[in-house]
Amino acid sequence: MKYSELVAALKAAGCYIKRNGANHDIWYSPATKQVFPVPRHGSHEVPKGTEISIRKKAGI
Repeated sequence: MKYSELVAALKAAGCYIKRNGANHDIWYSPATKQVFPVPRHGSHEVPKGTEISIRKKAGI
């Protein structure tokens, strides 16, 4: 999954960016009430393990 596709899925689930770091965006999920980092990969693929971890924390 590309970074842009992951961001679209997060936004569709109601997640939003709380702040921007140097290499990561810090997102908040209202479903799980968790804050989690999402690395900025540009147009590259997000590693599968990273994607799974982000999806779990986001509740999607």
